[in-house]
Amino acid sequence: MRYLAGVRHELPGNRSLLADYKSRHFNYEAGDKVAIITLNRPDRKNPLTFDSYAELRDLFRSMAGAEDINSIVVTGAGGNFCSGGDVHEIIGPLTKLDMPGLLTFTRMTGDVVKAMRACPQPVVAAVDGVCAGAGALLALASDLRLGTARSKTAFLFTRVGLAACDMGACALLPRVIGQGRAAELLYTGRSMSGEEGERWGFFNRLCAPDSLLAEARALSAELAAGPAFAHGMTKKMLQQEWNMGVDEAIEAEAQAQAICMATNDFHRAYHAFVAKQKPVFEGD
Repeated sequence: MRYLAGVRHELPGNRSLLADYKSRHFNYEAGDKVAIITLNRPDRKNPLTFDSYAELRDLFRSMAGAEDINSIVVTGAGGNFCSGGDVHEIIGPLTKLDMPGLLTFTRMTGDVVKAMRACPQPVVAAVDGVCAGAGALLALASDLRLGTARSKTAFLFTRVGLAACDMGACALLPRVIGQGRAAELLYTGRSMSGEEGERWGFFNRLCAPDSLLAEARALSAELAAGPAFAHGMTKKMLQQEWNMGVDEAIEAEAQAQAICMATNDFHRAYHAFVAKQKPVFEGD
């Protein structure tokens, strides 16, 4: 099977197992091909640190070769998603860095989003409560987002004297909710409520707070039971086709679908249909 960047592949030396991954800076659990990443500093609304940024980047990069993970949930502990970069552990030290050091940091945070978009597994964000700054970008970089009525999503960079063009916000947010709505949120830094987020298309749906994680798990399990290689191809094409004209996109999809038709999962689906059974996909 041909290697495609960002799509699960079978080349020697690229296979890895992440079900038993041990996290240092957030909670990580995995089972039945679903990984759940929980930002776990509830006393501070789960802010990010230099170390947790770096570990998230490296973990999502590793997912490209993880044959035992087919989908991912990202969530936060204690009724909040993520309050962004830690004021004391990140913002304070940033005021003391020179320009090369600042650029190293901003490139590293952007690499988290790149890694989330490049991993072949669908990523589901389960967003409750505060979802601000870099936390809002983690939700935005996910493939699907479930929220609650009490979710408060804010791209609040302008409120701390920064541009809102952070971690890909100016590229990603207009594509999700539209240019005018994105401009409003990015210029003002105001919070977007859960109901508004669902109406604008930021959230796929809203859930009750006490059932949010269960519904995110269920959605992720449904995706994990599907054809993993084909899901990776869909994710890749959703991103690549932003930069294509319609004719180029149709040709790219013809090539992508032909590759998927050569997979064993495609043949399994056909034989299961003939036998009036539900297909069991194995990702190859």
